[in-house]
Amino acid sequence: MDGFLPIERRRRRTLRTAIGCVGVGLHSGRRVALTMRPAAAGTGIVFRRTDLDIAIPARFDRVVDTRLCTALVAEGAPQARIGTVEHVMAALAGSGVTDAILDLDGPEVPILDGSAAPFLFLIDCAGLTVLDAPAPVIEVLSRIRVEDRDAFVELQPASLPGFEATLGIEFPATAIGSQSVNLRVTPGSFREGLADARTFTLAEEIARLRAAGLAQGGSLDNAIVVDGPLVLNPGGLRRPDEFVRHKLLDVVGDLALAGAALSARFIGHRSGHALNNRLLRALFADRSAWRMVDGEMPMDGVTTRLPAAAAPAMA
Repeated sequence: MDGFLPIERRRRRTLRTAIGCVGVGLHSGRRVALTMRPAAAGTGIVFRRTDLDIAIPARFDRVVDTRLCTALVAEGAPQARIGTVEHVMAALAGSGVTDAILDLDGPEVPILDGSAAPFLFLIDCAGLTVLDAPAPVIEVLSRIRVEDRDAFVELQPASLPGFEATLGIEFPATAIGSQSVNLRVTPGSFREGLADARTFTLAEEIARLRAAGLAQGGSLDNAIVVDGPLVLNPGGLRRPDEFVRHKLLDVVGDLALAGAALSARFIGHRSGHALNNRLLRALFADRSAWRMVDGEMPMDGVTTRLPAAAAPAMA
């Protein structure tokens, strides 16, 4: 797998065939259909609102909202929004997919079971095709850090090519408490160590979230709910540190909006979607802090309407 190759030998990948699913949006509560389609080398990851015929590149500079999820919006078309992109982005990045078109008939990616595992399953079912083009890699050259009170995230040059992450969290709920994880993120370690970690919330916050128009589709089927020392889900946790592993899954998905794989060391404490996005903005604002190794990012790609010719036919 490319995760073990020298960064200059990585190749672009897309899906072998189209595949889809239907689910509910975590925050909108709306039923939505998702279809992931193959794409040509250089397309990048592009979301397409089929109900609006508007496409949105999966890029950090299209992030418009980071309240409990990462949401993208089309340039010049604020009605074209895609929420909760982080889990499917993590699955694509963890599988080495560089080019794909994701069709959605609504404003949010379906939450499914609250983790990246169902998306990974769909990618496995579709299969992958190696494209005849080098995959771009962003090599971090100097330390970039952003902070918000006692929370922080930073990127450092990697000691070895690839992406390594150390993350810590702290929550007052005793079922969560303080947790930390350190992981060199490869296709194998993502699959075994992160993909099935589910999103979570505190029981006392649910009413407030729903009053704010959030978590309308949330349930014990798609989120861990914690009440003090208790995990309310009948099946309990998938692993004792599922909470911090889900937060790291979010990091992988949010940083995939860089448009290319990062060769870097990530360190974070109490990070969230907002800090993750600020970190990418800070990185790209400092041109001396990074360099491209092979390939090009589709930074000037489709931002509004996607021509029909750009979308491959269904297999």
